[in-house]
Amino acid sequence: MRVSIKDIARAAGVSHSTVSRALTDSSLVSDETKSRVQRIAREMGYSPNSLARSLVTRQTFSVGVVVTTIADPFIAEVVQGIEATAHDHGYTVILSSSGAAPEREIAAVEMLRSKRVDAVIVASSRIGALYLEHLERIGVPIVLINNHNEQSGRYTFTVSVDNRHGGYLATEHLIRLGHRRIAYVTAHHDHSSNLQRSLGYREALAAGGIAPDPALVVPGNARADGGEQALGALLALDLPPSGVFCYNDMTAIGLITAARQAGLAVPRDMAVVGFDDIPFARYSHPPLTTIAQPKIEMGHLAMKMALSLISLGGSQEEEEELSNVVVRGELVVRGSTVGET
Repeated sequence: MRVSIKDIARAAGVSHSTVSRALTDSSLVSDETKSRVQRIAREMGYSPNSLARSLVTRQTFSVGVVVTTIADPFIAEVVQGIEATAHDHGYTVILSSSGAAPEREIAAVEMLRSKRVDAVIVASSRIGALYLEHLERIGVPIVLINNHNEQSGRYTFTVSVDNRHGGYLATEHLIRLGHRRIAYVTAHHDHSSNLQRSLGYREALAAGGIAPDPALVVPGNARADGGEQALGALLALDLPPSGVFCYNDMTAIGLITAARQAGLAVPRDMAVVGFDDIPFARYSHPPLTTIAQPKIEMGHLAMKMALSLISLGGSQEEEEELSNVVVRGELVVRGSTVGET
């Protein structure tokens, strides 16, 4: 049978209200009594009734997280940061995968709202760009991680990496190594992250006195197969590049694989830089130079922001004091740009 607060009160020889306060760490109960009541509760196998708790507090102490796919190593580390911070604050996480389809993403958000989650965190999607007004109508705090949109709104805040700075760092690194023909393999053309990384790429070229060549900007799809296809387009040029900056690590890994199959030596024939620093990056052959995003930290920051929004309880004046968070990536140099082959 389920252990109740009444059972704990009888075992501890205190009132029901004292047990309730002790289990919520109330300052109205002495530390000695709290420790004893909490120990007895653990020994009796007590677990709180989350439904009853939500009826009293009007909160479910749960946060919904919508991701494009759980197969993405980048997403996995972000979620790790979210879950660790949520656990530390007594919250549970409900995870939903959208399959990278915006329609499924918004359906997932509505499903989580129907389960009365206290906030929703959406990682690496276009949901803010396409459905910002809809998100506003849901009426629950929304935190977007690396959202493909520059706007925010009444309930919507963002945590993102400085993509422009990262694109600049990656390209500048190749220029410092002596490369003058530097390509950029894109992602989806309308993603703000792609546009900002491309802008950083062009600014670094300008700073290095290198005229941009539109032929060196080739399309990708943020996946490994896009990198493989991009290599073919680059090798078809009259003068192929000696260095390539890729939108992300998966694109770079696909490009390196295709380069090796084509008989090219990386980095001797073609140096390659990625973006993200996913776990696979250091194990590619050669290990991948990349722009490391602080993925776990971004998950932590997103959850902290969600908790702040929840605690404000819809106070617009206080929410206006919050601001979107932008973090900077770091260049991690490995064998794909400076190694020997």
